[in-house]
Amino acid sequence: MKSAVSRTLLVVAVLIAVNLLSAFVFFRLDLTQEKRYTLSEATQTLLASLPDDIHVDVYLTGDLPPGFKRLENAVRETLDGFQAEAGKRVTYRFINPDAVSTPDEKNKLIDKLQQKGLLPTNLYASEGGKRTEKLVFPGAIISYKGKETAVELLKGNKAASPEEQLNQSYEGVEFQLASAIRKLTQTEENRKRIGLLYGHTQVPPSRFADLLASVQQTYDLFFIDMSKPGPIAGLDLVLVPKPDKAFSEDEIFKLDQFVVHGGRALFFVDGQRVDSVSNEGTYAQPLSLNLDDLFFRWGVRINRDVVKDLYCATIPLNVGNLGDKPNIQLVPWRFYPRLNNFGTSGNPIVRNLDAVLGRFVSTLDTVRSVGIQKTPLLLTSPYTNLLKTPALISYNEARQQPDPQTYTGGPRLIGCLLEGKFQSLFANRILPGDPRATGFKAEGVASRILICSDGDLIVNDVDYKRQTPYPLGFDRYTRTTYANKDFALNAIDYLVDPTGVIAARNRTVTLRPLDKIRVDSSRTSWQLLNLLGPIALLGIVGVVWQMARRRQFGR
Repeated sequence: MKSAVSRTLLVVAVLIAVNLLSAFVFFRLDLTQEKRYTLSEATQTLLASLPDDIHVDVYLTGDLPPGFKRLENAVRETLDGFQAEAGKRVTYRFINPDAVSTPDEKNKLIDKLQQKGLLPTNLYASEGGKRTEKLVFPGAIISYKGKETAVELLKGNKAASPEEQLNQSYEGVEFQLASAIRKLTQTEENRKRIGLLYGHTQVPPSRFADLLASVQQTYDLFFIDMSKPGPIAGLDLVLVPKPDKAFSEDEIFKLDQFVVHGGRALFFVDGQRVDSVSNEGTYAQPLSLNLDDLFFRWGVRINRDVVKDLYCATIPLNVGNLGDKPNIQLVPWRFYPRLNNFGTSGNPIVRNLDAVLGRFVSTLDTVRSVGIQKTPLLLTSPYTNLLKTPALISYNEARQQPDPQTYTGGPRLIGCLLEGKFQSLFANRILPGDPRATGFKAEGVASRILICSDGDLIVNDVDYKRQTPYPLGFDRYTRTTYANKDFALNAIDYLVDPTGVIAARNRTVTLRPLDKIRVDSSRTSWQLLNLLGPIALLGIVGVVWQMARRRQFGR
C-alpha cells in the first residue's frame, strides 16, 4: 500500500516539476518531413533582433471553407513560431469582420481595411439549394511604432487549381509576414544600397514610379550618372531599366568591373524597338545597345526578334460598327505574352509566382561561359511564333484568327539568372599604361546577374486623367494585376542576399489529398471503428486491469 502511494506521489511530483519547467523553458520539435513548423534562419535572426514590439491583426477567421481554414491555421502556427523566437515582442489577434454587430460598423471596417491595402475575396457556396456569397479578407495588418503595412496572404498562381493556390499561399505565409516585418523594422545602417542607372532611357520617371516606390520601402535608392568619371562603387546592386540608348565602351567597362568586383546587376533590356502601333502597322527595328559582347561573356545573348504567343493578354479594338457606333471589343494581342512558365528550378524568385505580363518580348539564348551557372526563370508558352526584325506589327493582326499550326516555336527563354565568378570582357586588353589599369580585375569573386529580354516588365501604365501611376503589372483593360512587381522585388531580394528573408519562399508543403472513392466506399467501416473502437479498447483495458489485480492480490 505504501509503495502504491509513493509511486502516485512521485508521478504527481514529476508532473508538477514538468509544468513548472515548461513555464520557463520553451522548446518545440518539428517532426514533419517538410519541416513546416521550422522558420528559416533569416527569419529567426530578424525576429531575435526586433528593436521594439510588433502587433499583427489577422482578418482571416470565422466560418470559412476547409481550404481557407487550413490557411488560417497556417498563419496562426507561423505567428506562434514568431512568438517562440521573439517572445513578447510579437503579439497577434484574429479578428472576424463578420462578427461586427451592426451593418454600418461592418461597412466602415471593410472600407477601412481596403484603404489600408487589404483586398477582399468573394467566396461562393450553396446552402439549402441557394447560392450564397461571402466576403473575406485573407490578409493582415502589421503595426510597429505607429506605422502599419498590409499583408496579402492569399497569393500563388491563379492558373493553378483552388486547392493548389491555397497550398501555395500556405507555403508563402512566413515570407509574406517576415518581409512586412523587415520593411517596418529596418534601420538605416542595415539597409542595402541599390543603384538605378539613368540617362539611357527615354521612358519618363512616372512609368517606373510603382517599382521605385516599392524598392525604397526596403532599400536605399541612388541614381547612377554613368557620364561621371570613376568606377561604380558603394552599391550592392545596379538596376538597368529599359535602356534605349547605346552604351559607350567606358560605361561598359564600369559595368564589367562592378560585376567582377562582386556587384550584382539586374537588366531589363529589349532586343528591338517598337514605336507607336497603328492599324496599318509599324516596324519593330533591331535595337543595338553595345551590350552584346558583355552579355556574351557572361553567358547569354539577346536576339533581335519579337515573340508572338497564343497565351497572351487582350487589348481593346474597334472590330466594326454596332449601328452608328464603333464596336469596341477586347481581342487577344499576341505581342503581349502572359509569361506563366518558370522552368523547373524552383528558384525562390519565381516559386509559386503568378503570371507575368510581357510586351513586345525578345528571346534569350544561353552560351557557354566557364564557371557560370545559368537558371532559366521566365519562359513563354509552347505556342510561339518568332518574327525576325525588322518585323511588321499591326493592329490588324489582332483581328485575324491565328493558325495554331504556325505557332510551333516552343517555349522561349525570356529571363535568366547567372551565378558564379565572372570573367572580365577586358581581360588581356588593358595595358600597364592604361589609366583603367588601376584596380582592374580580370576575374572576380562570386556574383549574381539576372537578365530579362523585355524592358517593359518593370514599366507601369499611368492614369493621365488623374495623373497617377497604376500599380506595376496592372492591366487597365481587364482590371487584372500580374506579378511583374513581385518578380522584380523577388529578383532584387535574391540578388542582394539569397540567404535572406527570400529563402523562406523555398518552403514546401506537400498536398496529400484523400482518395475520395476509397473514402466513400469505406465510410461505414471507419465510422463503426471510430464508434466502437474506443469502447472495445476501454473494455480490454478493464479486463487486463482486473486480471492483474487478481494475480497481485490473489496470492
